[in-house]
Amino acid sequence: MENQGFWNTHSLRFLEMAYEAGFIERIENPDGYGSRTGDCGDRVAFFIMVEAGLLTHISFEVDGCLNTVACCNTVVRLARGLSIEAAWDITPDQVDAYLETLPEDHYHCAELSVGGFYLALKDYASKS
Repeated sequence: MENQGFWNTHSLRFLEMAYEAGFIERIENPDGYGSRTGDCGDRVAFFIMVEAGLLTHISFEVDGCLNTVACCNTVVRLARGLSIEAAWDITPDQVDAYLETLPEDHYHCAELSVGGFYLALKDYASKS
């Protein structure tokens, strides 16, 4: 019965992002890489590929809860095709709004995901 509450509590968008597996991939020799571990113990790593200043491929690895997975997938969804400059404008608030039903006590998952992504952007900038 408790599991049924989970399915009824979350938006379709949250559920899609929590169970999406298509962006989970380790890229060898990415243009940018960033890894971060949250206070909760969840770990994220982002891999980006850039062509002509645009994010052409973004993937991640995650060791964490469904909330963190949903946030990582949302970051990819929001960032794909953006310029590097525009990607810096992605915020945890945008991730939270996109998911619609991220539990308030898991907002740190949005911060962790965006922070890991920012580290990949920073890595790319340091190599350019």
